[in-house]
Amino acid sequence: MSELVVDGSSDDLSDFAAEIADQVESFVIAVREVARGAEPGGAVSMLLLEVSQLLLAGGRLGAIGDVVPTERWEPDAGPDPDIDELRERLAALLAPIDRYVEVFDPYETPPSAANFVLSDDLADVTGDLLHGLQHYQAGRPIEALWWWQFSYVSHWGTHAGAALRALQSVVAHARLDVEGLAG
Repeated sequence: MSELVVDGSSDDLSDFAAEIADQVESFVIAVREVARGAEPGGAVSMLLLEVSQLLLAGGRLGAIGDVVPTERWEPDAGPDPDIDELRERLAALLAPIDRYVEVFDPYETPPSAANFVLSDDLADVTGDLLHGLQHYQAGRPIEALWWWQFSYVSHWGTHAGAALRALQSVVAHARLDVEGLAG
């Protein structure tokens, strides 16, 4: 993959950043709404849809060359987003399905299973996205793109992918009437 050094004035990348920012904002709004618990019966379906949409944005970030801003240091985006309440609300809402097992790295020899927590995954992904959104809202779209791309590859992509598989599994169990998760 090639490095894409930008000067911050690229219209194409600014448009791309705006598209990713829209997808990020949509995800954050939806996850916060789900966490409020007003529609607990639809939480898994809504999260499945939103995580799927977000992973489309992640795939787009992963498919382009590395975005490297001209300045090789990250400007202060402000305080880290507080996601503790979101994490707690999601944990309460998803309690029966919150813990799951995932193969963290399928290319590890031998692959090993890891314990994951759905509420942690969703909250951590949201925190990563909000950090980039702070850059975007401060008028630094290239910095936002860099952050979203870097954190997709290094963190939130893995957790969103694992969460997607867990959510899809819950839906499959419920639809196929497999005991244990359908309740």
